[in-house]
Amino acid sequence: WEEACRLQADLKAQGVKTVPLSINVSRAHFYGKELIYKLKNLIAKYKLTTEDIELEITESICGEDSSEIYDKIRELQALGFKIAMDDFGSGYSSLNMLKDMPLDIIKMDLKFLDGEERKSRQILKALIELAQTMELKVVVEGVEILSQVEFLRQFKDCSLQGYYFSRPVVTEIYMDMIKN
Repeated sequence: WEEACRLQADLKAQGVKTVPLSINVSRAHFYGKELIYKLKNLIAKYKLTTEDIELEITESICGEDSSEIYDKIRELQALGFKIAMDDFGSGYSSLNMLKDMPLDIIKMDLKFLDGEERKSRQILKALIELAQTMELKVVVEGVEILSQVEFLRQFKDCSLQGYYFSRPVVTEIYMDMIKN
């Protein structure tokens, strides 16, 4: 978390137009009493805003005590943080979870396109349209080939992420990419 905030601050100090960086927040973090305190302190320390950092959670964060976690998520959202569910669809995603969990962004795994192509595409299309109807920002992860890009172009306001665009890069290369 510290490194992500430091990186954003460095880029802003250089006058670079930044994009939000995502940081992972685990189930264990939600049980700690210091989650909100730590995040607020990092934002203040690096003179950032909550729009500079997105908080990524996974569907496994839910459990028997999900209402307690949802309350903490809502508290973070009230501070201005955007909450993204990472890898939606790679585990045991449910529509109830999508309905109940306070989210801003849903990151769908292209594993939906594994298997029988026609059915897989229909499911992915329906889920993207459902999420957009719920006013969730949609990011499709795992985009690796041109045919996937072409299929996903039909969805307006849908962001794509994956090896088709770039392999993971070290900080220095990321900074050069974002500057240009």
